[in-house]
Amino acid sequence: MSDAKPYDIPKQLVWKAYQRVKANRGAAGVDGESLAMFETDLKNNLYKIWNRMSSGTYFPPPVRLVEIPKDNGGIRPLGIPTVADRVAQTVVKMVLEPRVDPLFHPDSYGYRPGKSAHDAVGMARQRCFVNDWVIDLDIKGFFDAIPHELVERAVARHMDLPWVRLYVARWLRAPLQRPDGTVEPRTKGTPQGGVISPLLANLFLHYAFDVWMQRQYPSIPFERYADDVLVHCRSERQAGFVLAAIRSRFTQCGLELHPTKTRIVYCKDGRRPGESEHTTFDFLGYTFRPRGARTRAGKLFVGFLPAISTRAATAIRQTIHDWRLASKTHLQLGDLARLTNVTVRGWVNYYGRFSRSECLHVLRHLNRALVQWARRKYKRLHRSKRASAYWLGRIAHRDPLLFVLWQLGETPAAGG
Repeated sequence: MSDAKPYDIPKQLVWKAYQRVKANRGAAGVDGESLAMFETDLKNNLYKIWNRMSSGTYFPPPVRLVEIPKDNGGIRPLGIPTVADRVAQTVVKMVLEPRVDPLFHPDSYGYRPGKSAHDAVGMARQRCFVNDWVIDLDIKGFFDAIPHELVERAVARHMDLPWVRLYVARWLRAPLQRPDGTVEPRTKGTPQGGVISPLLANLFLHYAFDVWMQRQYPSIPFERYADDVLVHCRSERQAGFVLAAIRSRFTQCGLELHPTKTRIVYCKDGRRPGESEHTTFDFLGYTFRPRGARTRAGKLFVGFLPAISTRAATAIRQTIHDWRLASKTHLQLGDLARLTNVTVRGWVNYYGRFSRSECLHVLRHLNRALVQWARRKYKRLHRSKRASAYWLGRIAHRDPLLFVLWQLGETPAAGG
């Protein structure tokens, strides 16, 4: 290692980082350079990243601000780094993550190898069966509010490589570039959309919340998926006491709980008498509420159970509507299957993990869209919705693998 290259960063690490970025794809940053454009001079571009990172002269460009509408009418700001910056961030992530992830709490599920949102939802379901009350935490503007100093202190605690600490500090302070070209400095927060941001957010909340909860309330379980947090309590009184303590703790750490979205929820089911103001909450695309269900022996009961959330169901129906299948009369059924199957399979795999029947009920909207397509495409079916559904039902019986929805037994004749 020479004076010009004070940091020993293997070239092979940069190559592996690029391969991960390529697999994840993603949009262009402020320079407008797509992954395909980056690859036209791949060897030279990767060398520049390695050379600048190794010499300490790598400075991240601004991140491109993209504002995504949220289901509740708000805006989620995303910061999109350039392709080269995503490679550089991945280099640091590949070094930092193996150091810190083994230390994380077992009930921290977000953006972690070997953990998933389904794991978190499943654990929440089990604990809602045991505990009567849930604190549904909503951290106001979490990714935009994280104090840089506390993140850097947490990184320094576990990382002895100075170049990792150097570049984490620079990414935390990389400015935002708005769509009109104006550039804004940042004094706190880490942009959603950055490769390194989820890991830094997890590390911050590991100390701000997980370790603190384990120390202060070791008998009170929780699930945390990034900044989505549930805390389970035995009584409403206990929930109120713990919530006040959490609010104070977050204030110390530069965070604020949303005053109306943070709620104490009663896990109302057939075994639990009484009522409460809140008996439902959303978690990771699922709504937990009292639901009728059956035991394995077929006996009916009311449980406090998760199923696809109203917001997710509305978004799915809107997506199917936006496909405008009925207007695509120039296409054949096989074309429509190829157009929709990947997305529908993703919906089923995610929202069908718990209370699958409710997910399939939402997806019947696709069958109705197919019926409308058939009525427009074929004159003999134009006047009768029932005839169109019957015609599609016969095709589904003959070729049940054509649509993902049909593979699951949801055919137009049965549910259209």
